[in-house]
Order: sequence, then C-alpha cells, then structure tokens
Amino acid sequence: MRKTWSIALAIGVLGAGALAGVPAGASPAGVSPGGVRWGPCPADATAPGLECSTIKVPLDYRNPGGTQIDLAISRLASKNPAQRRGVLLTNPGGPSSGLKFPTELVTAKLPQSVVDSYDLIGFDPRGIGHSTPVTCDLTPEQQAVGNVPPYARNAADVAKRAEQSRAIARQCATSTTASMLPYFSTAAVARDMDRIRAALGEEKTSFAGYSWGTYLGAVYTTLFPERSDRILLDSNLHATGWDFANDRLFAQGMDDRFPDFAKFAAARDDTYHLGSTPAQVTAKYFDLATRLDKTPAQDVDGPTFRMLTYGFLFNDVAMPLVAKVWQALDTGQPLPQLPGGGAPSDVDNLISGRYYLVCNDSQWPRSVGTYQAAVALDRLRHPMFGAAGANVQPCAFWSKPAEAPVRVGDRGPSNVLMLQNLRDPATPLAGALQMRRALGDRARLVTVDAGGHGVYPYVANPCADAAATAFLTTGTRPEHDLSCAAKSR
Repeated sequence: MRKTWSIALAIGVLGAGALAGVPAGASPAGVSPGGVRWGPCPADATAPGLECSTIKVPLDYRNPGGTQIDLAISRLASKNPAQRRGVLLTNPGGPSSGLKFPTELVTAKLPQSVVDSYDLIGFDPRGIGHSTPVTCDLTPEQQAVGNVPPYARNAADVAKRAEQSRAIARQCATSTTASMLPYFSTAAVARDMDRIRAALGEEKTSFAGYSWGTYLGAVYTTLFPERSDRILLDSNLHATGWDFANDRLFAQGMDDRFPDFAKFAAARDDTYHLGSTPAQVTAKYFDLATRLDKTPAQDVDGPTFRMLTYGFLFNDVAMPLVAKVWQALDTGQPLPQLPGGGAPSDVDNLISGRYYLVCNDSQWPRSVGTYQAAVALDRLRHPMFGAAGANVQPCAFWSKPAEAPVRVGDRGPSNVLMLQNLRDPATPLAGALQMRRALGDRARLVTVDAGGHGVYPYVANPCADAAATAFLTTGTRPEHDLSCAAKSR
C-alpha cells in the first residue's frame, strides 16, 4: 500500500523543515533592538533576504527560570525605514514549520505596502522543525494518516482506528522526548510568541495567522491583549481550537466545498466524462466510493478515495487533478502523477509535533463507543465525509497537560480582523462564526464568496485584499462585518 501512503502524505502534510541547525559561528547579518543576532538560515529555510536566529524560552512557563528550549525564528526585514511600524509575526497553520513563511507570503504577492510596514517574522513552533524537535517514533503507516483520520465504513473500522490511535499515544508518551510532552500546547506557543516580541525589543506585536494559526492568534491576544497590535486571522478554527468538535467540522467543510468541484467537472464533461450536471458528478462520487470499498484499484480503496478528493479541494488549482484521478479510477486507466515534492524530510517530527501541541489543548472523549456513535450519526448527516471527521484521533488517549486550555474571549482592544472563505473544506464557515461570537466586538469578520483554504493574498479578491491591507497598514477595520462578492472573471 505504498502508493496509498504517498497519496495521504501529499494531502495531509503541509510542510516542515529538516532538522538542521543554524550554522554555528555564522556572521550576524544584523542585531535587533532586543539583542537578537541574525544570521544565515538552515538549508531548508534559505530564501533571498531571510535571516534566522535562535532564542531560548522556558519549557514550562510555570517555572520560567527552569529548563530552557530552543526556538528558531526568522526575519524578512522591511527595506523602508520611514514606513516601518513594527513587526508582524506570522504562522502558516499546520501546526508546521514557519521559518520560510514570510518569504512565501511575499511570493504569494503580499502587498508591498505591508512588506514595507513590518519586519515579517517567522518561527517554528516548539517541537517542530528547528525548535527543539519532538518525536513519537511513528512508523510510515502512522505518519501517513496526517491531520484527518480515515473514513470509517462501520463500527469495526472505528475500533481498529482506536487501537491504532492508542498505540500512537503510547509511543508519544514513551518516546525520547516524552518528558517535554506536558508542556507543549497552543497556549505555550502563544507565550513563546510573546518571548519573541520581547527578544525583538518591541512593545507590541502584530500577527497574521492562518488555519491553526488563527487559534494561536486568538489565544495570544486573549493572554496578552495589551501587547497585541493588529491581529489578522485567516481561515478560522472555532474558539476551542482543534478539538473533537472541530474535527467533526471537516464533514461540513466537504459539504460546503464539493459543489464547486461538481460544477467544474460538469462544465467539462466532454473532457472528464464524470457527469454533465453537478447532480451527476455527485452521484459519481458515491458510485466510485462504493465500488472502491468493494474492490480497491491501484491501492486506492473507498476511504482513500474520499480523503484524496477532500484534500485536493483545498484550492481551485487542484480541481483538474481530482477530475483526472476520478476518470482514471472510473475507467481503469493508470493514475496521473500526484504531487509529492512538498513533503518534509522528517514527517515523523511534523506529525508528532502536531500531536504534542493539539492533543494538549482540550479534553477529547475517551470512550470508543462515543466515536462509533458519532461516526454513525455523521455518516448519515454528512455522507460524503462525516465518517472521517468523527473518527478517533490519538488525542483520545492523551495524558494530562501541564496547563489548562485558554478560553478565547472578548476582553481587550478591538483589534482583530477575521478573513474567511464561504466554502473552506478545512476550516469551514461554521467554525469561523463560532470564533467570531467568542471574540465579540474585538473582531470584524470579512467573508468571501470563494472556495478553498486561505484568503489573503491567495484568493486575490479585491474586496477582501483591500480590507486586510488597510487593516495591516493603517489599523482601519470595516465598521461592521463585511461580505465580499466573488471576484469577476
């Protein structure tokens, strides 16, 4: 089933660095006001203009003078001193490596006015990449599951996944880095962000976070409202973070997003032959899933087919590839070449780091029966993908964290701008609305009539881009929540 693993990795891994350190003795390219000495970046994070460094942060913030761990940070410095107003910490979500994210935002055409206004700061969250990496000693099969559990066809599938999840949790709790496990969480990363701010000599920090990074930003501005400048949250989790309720929202995300693909394929029926109407394309989805459940083809079974379709709908660019895969599976032709060049060199660290951070953020149900009941219900409510999001994660068998989760709330300055596509499969609108309610008048929400994961600057919607750019450069927010129409073709 090696091909199945590669498919899962292609859609479940969102980037992480190899575990090479910042070169020892490198000549500093500059020194920040707070004393951070900048130098060359690790080989996997090298990019034009990007500088890197390492700072020390407490492993356990209840004992700030105790054991310290390394935190890797990066800077893409503003080249316009007259316009520079501070630092903009960034996070790409995942959780995954963020050292190169400042340059990736620039490549994605972040407006020059924003690039001039800030030193763009990236960092690897604790436990991931170059920031004191952790491990669960995951096997290739365990690594391949990624962020989303497999689609469960029946109660036996849930029980099987529960045993697999229990084994992963046990491996995490007994690995060589297990002693650090209780001290890794989104709240700890938020406290690390404040240490980055202090190390850079800034009184306040602005922040741009995407996906899981929206929860990180919400936690940061809840813990440190007086040190938060302008907080941009793009493609939002709900206010309790990545917990079981959030996992179940994957099903709603698929329901929201799939009609975009159905319209795409139906309009090109002469090319893909998947149906001439969206209803026919939808019927083809269920037909292929049922057939592959009975007889897998080219190492693709029903759950893998569902996962592949879901994962490649994160952006419009991948729709032709999804259609070609469907066509190949429908007609018995060889699968097209799937992208695989973006996988990190240490997948164990990436997935292990995510477990360390996410599983400590909330209390997951521990009863296997709870998941079996949820899977049965969500398979009926959301037949396309509900039995995946409701399935078991290793978090169900986690040990107690050192710190209670932070409750995101509405106390603090009105300095948060939320951006959200209406049809986001990974962080659907339902979760964003819940985050919006939790933040209250601290936030304004800009929704975009678009599908996919990520708004600014990825969708290139003039209305949303203008709102986000004005917020980051002037602090101006829409007076009320704003709805942006689809961009004209």
